[in-house]
Amino acid sequence: MTTKPSGNMRLKSARIAAGYHSQQALADALGVGVRQVRRWESEAPPWPQPEIGQALSRLLGQDLESLGFTAPPGQTVHQGRRAVLAATAAAVGLAAVPTQAAAMQPASVADDFESVTVSHRRLYWSVAPATLHPAALAHATLGCALMSETAGQTRQRIAAALAETWLLAGRIEFFDLREPGRAQQTLLRALQSAGEADAPLLGAAILAHTAFIPGWAGRQDEAAERMVAARTYARRGPASTELLAWLDAVEAECETRCGNTRTALHLIQHAESVLEAGGEYESPAWLDWFSATRLASFKGNTQLKAGHLPQARETLLSVLDALEPTEEKQATVVLADLAAVEAAAGNPDVACEYARRALDQLERTWYATGMERVREVRRRLAPHQHERCVRELDDRLYGWSTTVSALAR
Repeated sequence: MTTKPSGNMRLKSARIAAGYHSQQALADALGVGVRQVRRWESEAPPWPQPEIGQALSRLLGQDLESLGFTAPPGQTVHQGRRAVLAATAAAVGLAAVPTQAAAMQPASVADDFESVTVSHRRLYWSVAPATLHPAALAHATLGCALMSETAGQTRQRIAAALAETWLLAGRIEFFDLREPGRAQQTLLRALQSAGEADAPLLGAAILAHTAFIPGWAGRQDEAAERMVAARTYARRGPASTELLAWLDAVEAECETRCGNTRTALHLIQHAESVLEAGGEYESPAWLDWFSATRLASFKGNTQLKAGHLPQARETLLSVLDALEPTEEKQATVVLADLAAVEAAAGNPDVACEYARRALDQLERTWYATGMERVREVRRRLAPHQHERCVRELDDRLYGWSTTVSALAR
């Protein structure tokens, strides 16, 4: 049984998401004592002094009311400013718990809101990201409104579904649209909603996704800190073996991106042993982006980056055979990685064939991460750029439809 979190969860979530993984770290950044931060994260946080409050908002990227503070009686706030703050609070889905006088929605509203969240989760694998993304954001806006019109368990269920919706939007922004800065802010909103819902496993998943952002940029220390936070939330579980193995896989990909392939392979080996051992807890329904096959895909990419080409080829071919027809985005990544293996092995004809198959898949289901992998392959083929197969690949890679699609996204 999990323990109900206490204190100012909005500020705690924003602090962690902003990279301040301890109260002392935030205190040092603000130039205040750690006791002051403890008071801010208590059940009744005092309103900060003006200068400190401005610095706190600047560091965490939100206004004080969105961070869980309540202005003291008689506090003078310009009406225009108050309207902006209200809009910001609504946008992040952190409206105050309603009073008894507020118009209350029936308990069934949670079922209805959750059903749309589940539908969006399934649609992610087939609907174009540019189409699904605005629908997810609109659903999140509805969730923000419902948060102010519900209470108790109904509000908690809506908060959990809202957190998943923000997570979906953040995944689209990072993996499909390649907008990491925007994804960072969206994932912060997801984390805050998960805190409102008291959903530590969802919080672990969100924090692990935030680790991808610095990890893919080569900031290993920052990614590692976020993974520590993700594993901390997972321990509050109960976490399934699939979730624990996925956390290993995320950390392995970050280590791979930072050039630490030996560490990454050890993490993948540990994830394989975790999955093999099994466990008593069932995975949450939202963990639909990971499986043993997906772990093997992580492994093949790491083997490629480590220069273990025969092993990478064998791993990736087995993954390609095991993928379901609906896993089109992952197929693009695997085809591109196989192309990279053959390019590194000095087989440009085979590399170009895999790359063309990846482009065929991208024309059916766009995936920015997949296109990045194809472009990496083309860079590997630079020594063979005068060969016919590479010129034909360029004709596909820089055709009108592909180029316009890439620029439009």
